[in-house]
Amino acid sequence: MVDEKKPRSTSERGTLYLVATPIGNLEDMTYRAVRVLGEVPLIAAEDTRHTRELLTHFDIHTRLTSYHEHNKMEKGLELIDWLETGHDLACVSDAGLPAISDPGADLAREAIAHGIRVVPVPGANAALTALIASGLSTERFSFVGFLPPVKAKAKRRELLDDVRAHRETLIFYEAPHHLKSTLADILDAFGDRRAVLCRELTKKFEEFRRGTIKSLLDTLDENEQRGEFVIIVEGSSGDEVEQDAAASKETPEVIVAELMAKGINKKDAMREAAKRLNISRRDVYQALLKAGE
Repeated sequence: MVDEKKPRSTSERGTLYLVATPIGNLEDMTYRAVRVLGEVPLIAAEDTRHTRELLTHFDIHTRLTSYHEHNKMEKGLELIDWLETGHDLACVSDAGLPAISDPGADLAREAIAHGIRVVPVPGANAALTALIASGLSTERFSFVGFLPPVKAKAKRRELLDDVRAHRETLIFYEAPHHLKSTLADILDAFGDRRAVLCRELTKKFEEFRRGTIKSLLDTLDENEQRGEFVIIVEGSSGDEVEQDAAASKETPEVIVAELMAKGINKKDAMREAAKRLNISRRDVYQALLKAGE
């Protein structure tokens, strides 16, 4: 049992507990989580107001401190000092497991680097909860989480290109106001695969929408969706790898030569090569010059 209301000796460090909280239904909470949160002297929380409501429900009166994405650098050092002086600490996120798409991961890494014991207190997790009820393969899966911001188009596409050929089921997180743009970006990068939209997990209005990426996108109305979403996407069939291999063999000079062999004049062939490779006609021209054509 956790019994750290009083500091230990300065030679003995405290323990960092990573405690899961409900993702929707308050009954997601485990007996162990309730006990640990009631026994540690301090809880680091993303949103102290939100966590205070949870603690009140379970009649827990432990002191809270704020630890989130915007203060994690400075506050993280303070929390490490707290642990090094012999006090225990629990870290929680607003919902689910801390350290999954969450600054708790930074705190855990820093604690480990300082030789501080890190103990997981498992419980509900949105990604796995959605996956097991999705109907898609659970044998192998990759957690992608949130994509880079919508404005960072190049980074979003780069990440999607990195995972498009993965054979395992892919798991994404998304906020409601970005759902349509994210589905559109996934469709553009992956093509139309089977997918599942999961929202309000473990709550009264829990919902699973199953179909293809395009069909799911078409069913979304113009009104803002509600609730945080988990998007489960079928893994690659392997076609993407073959397509990428075929595309890698296409060069301006090869395309132009093939088109001219079919009777297309050089100017039109260069224009088609530029279009196919998504480069400028000047780039095609320079490639031909370099190849001596």
